Amino acid sequence: MIVNFDNAATTFPKPPEVRLAVEKAAARYGSAGRGGHPIAARTSDLVYSARETAAEFFGAEPENVVFTLNCTHALNLAIQGLAEGGGHFVISSLEHNSVLRPVYALAQKGRIRFSIAKVHTHAQDTVESFRAQLRPDTRAVICTIASNVTGQILPWREIGTMCQARGICMVADGAQACGILPVKLTDGINILCTAGHKGLYGITGTGMLITDGKFPLLPLMQGGTGSLSSQPEQPDFLPDALESGTLNVIGAASVKAGIEFVQKKGIQHLFRMESALCELLKTRLSAVPEVIVYRSPHAEYVPILSFSIRGMPSEETAARLAEQGFCLRAGMHCAPLAHHALGTQDGAVRFAPSAFSRMQDVQRLAEAVRVIASEKSKK
Repeated sequence: MIVNFDNAATTFPKPPEVRLAVEKAAARYGSAGRGGHPIAARTSDLVYSARETAAEFFGAEPENVVFTLNCTHALNLAIQGLAEGGGHFVISSLEHNSVLRPVYALAQKGRIRFSIAKVHTHAQDTVESFRAQLRPDTRAVICTIASNVTGQILPWREIGTMCQARGICMVADGAQACGILPVKLTDGINILCTAGHKGLYGITGTGMLITDGKFPLLPLMQGGTGSLSSQPEQPDFLPDALESGTLNVIGAASVKAGIEFVQKKGIQHLFRMESALCELLKTRLSAVPEVIVYRSPHAEYVPILSFSIRGMPSEETAARLAEQGFCLRAGMHCAPLAHHALGTQDGAVRFAPSAFSRMQDVQRLAEAVRVIASEKSKK
């Protein structure tokens, strides 16, 4: 039996409601905003309903919900859209490459400057670290709400409040937080970027940029939007300004159904249930001398747990576990900054449960890791 514990990459399996929404969308819907005929009209209604569902969930206006290919796409829309005005950006020491790489590329071209704020185990120290990096020309602070490597939660509300007091745009990466933490734009976030296929249980190829509209973004792409089609200029209103080309209607339907699934289950329930599974694995692995668990008692975490076996490459550990049917992610997790901060230069093995994970499977996983570690120590 194959058990997926790589849900921080993409949740699997998907809820029955999501699978049904995908099947229905494929059977009934076409392109949104591309004509006045019945198929186009009902498709536009579906997409708007998906925007309304996301807007209500995150405390936004429906027109400010922009559907994207993934969280990386959303982050690039935000970062590169803000960079048109130049200035100084601040990112955290736990950022994914979807933040680091566009910021670094813009800096290499001389379009912006950036600083890295160190994340500490104590939240207030992290806030002060961000505060120390701010400059008179700081235009944006971009930070993950929760690390995709360790699951450490950053004090996003406090950082957001600090940004709002200074008129600085707060861009939050919610890929590992949305659907598991009660994230809202009213937390001080100006632009929230997230995946649709992780904690929101939509299909792959989905993401969202959700904004309060206070910081206009220069589009990365221009093209057909279904609006103002007689004009050569790209529309300057949302969501059209940032949604060129045919939308992933099936994806939007899946995200709507996924958010409704999360609402039905309850964010707090999902957080408690998945966190309990992480705590169980942490307790079992902490009793194995050869295993290193990357968690601090002074920090808070979403349900992600990374570990390694001393002297064994993370890829080898994950491969051994895969042979027994356990799917976990090994390596650098596209987040070299976080691994550098953690001191795991060779990567780690990441455990990430979902709403469908079972305690007995976590117990079996812990025993499998113990056996592999024991065998390694005897060589």
